[in-house]
Amino acid sequence: MPKINDERPVQDEISPAEPIRLSRRVAQLAPCTRAEAEQYIEGGWVTVDGIVVDDPRSMVTTQTIAFDPQAKLEAIEPATLLFHKPAGVAFETVTATADMRSSEDTSGIRLLRRHFMHLMPLMPLDTDASGLVVLSQDGRAIRRLTEDRDSIEQEFLVEVEGTLDGPYGLSRLSRGLSYKGRALPSCKVSWQNETKLRFAIKAVRPGQLSDMCTQVGLKALSIRRLRIGRIPLRKMPVGEWRYLPVTERF
Repeated sequence: MPKINDERPVQDEISPAEPIRLSRRVAQLAPCTRAEAEQYIEGGWVTVDGIVVDDPRSMVTTQTIAFDPQAKLEAIEPATLLFHKPAGVAFETVTATADMRSSEDTSGIRLLRRHFMHLMPLMPLDTDASGLVVLSQDGRAIRRLTEDRDSIEQEFLVEVEGTLDGPYGLSRLSRGLSYKGRALPSCKVSWQNETKLRFAIKAVRPGQLSDMCTQVGLKALSIRRLRIGRIPLRKMPVGEWRYLPVTERF
């Protein structure tokens, strides 16, 4: 890439009269191979009339083409987004857009249009619950959160009302309950304050937490997922998302 480390962007001053693929034009300007040109474009380093275009197949004619002076030839990692799902939104319908990126995102990952393609929602969460949901296009994350889902601990904060049945109600929540005819494995349950219970639990099924509370005389008013494995929700506002850095694992 010509003068790619220069402090100023490199611009195309000679444009073809006939439409030409952006990747071919970038290869001519660099000069570089078509494969390298496609990698620069897909990495979001090329603008057309001031707008980032990351599709190498885009056609250009007289537009101004410019390269980011910090452009690098580097592999583009598939994205995993950590989204704070609002209560009332069905897990299967969760989507993320560029304007929903949280100010809490400190990953340093450059936002690319391709990061919002083919995102798969992982680790189901009840519609009436809020909290951490994973959206990923990374096969490694997808395999981890599907094949190993039941072995990954999740943390929930459940607001309740009512009175625990007997002195052993909290112990019963931790072990001894069943759900839909299946004995539940033990989990960790503690009071965060007078109205909120904190659950650290594995293999959660839809509706399970509310039912567990009902079995010990409590009514679940709200449920929020705070953590999946080692990945926390943090203080990210509802309806926003942040990137999962490639160095972090569930």
